[in-house]
Amino acid sequence: MNIKELDPESSPQAAFGARLRLRVERQWTQDELGTRTGYSSTHLSSVETGRKMPTLRLVRRVDEVLGVGDTFEREWREMRHGSLLEGFPEYVEHEGRAVEIRLYEIGIVPGLLQTQEYARVLADSAVRRGAITPELANERVVFLAERQAALARSQPPMMLVVMDESCIRRFVGGPEVMSAQLQKLVECAGLPNTVLQIAPFTIGERRPFDLPVNLLTLPDWSVVAYAESQAQGHLEREGVKVLPMLTAYHQLQAEALSQAASVVMIDEVRKGTL
Repeated sequence: MNIKELDPESSPQAAFGARLRLRVERQWTQDELGTRTGYSSTHLSSVETGRKMPTLRLVRRVDEVLGVGDTFEREWREMRHGSLLEGFPEYVEHEGRAVEIRLYEIGIVPGLLQTQEYARVLADSAVRRGAITPELANERVVFLAERQAALARSQPPMMLVVMDESCIRRFVGGPEVMSAQLQKLVECAGLPNTVLQIAPFTIGERRPFDLPVNLLTLPDWSVVAYAESQAQGHLEREGVKVLPMLTAYHQLQAEALSQAASVVMIDEVRKGTL
């Protein structure tokens, strides 16, 4: 039987597929591996040749049947993170243990406050533009759900969220999706660990940020900052660079609407979707 040659250096998927051929050392065919994992040989062939992105369920089954610990799951996570902007995977690790999270977003609702339907619309839109594959779109939605779940702990972090007014004025996914998303924002504002504010268009040049900004206070009370452009993300840990961003965030909060006024604006926009 001919086995397609793979260049592990050509892509993360090819490297993963080459490693999956560990089955050959066990003298297992794709059919045999498929029987043991519960997947068809056709599906495994697509993964081995790098044509299809493996799922978390598949890699866990492969780890189990090959008896290699979590080797494939770790590689899968590294491969998935490789599709994210520089600095973001490390940011997410800090996010999961932060005691306080400050967010500022422009244009779209912050990921941690998105409904699954809203997140799905954004991911599917990226697929239609040819920016990502359908498999990667699925992984993005799953990854976001994991981030949200990581914050649902016994002592959740304090979340301070300022959204540019464009986040609620820009309709995503049609009336039903947008209405549900805006309703979730109202509900989030009612949580004891969340402060949600809208930075209205009327603050004009007094808005201190032109890009989204994330600031995390860690358990040792140090603060890290993460900001990104369309093509690049950057995690900043040096206090001399983070402190001015923290000061600017406080200035933004002072210019933004109060939480009560923000909820009124969100609800008015939501009623316009009905």
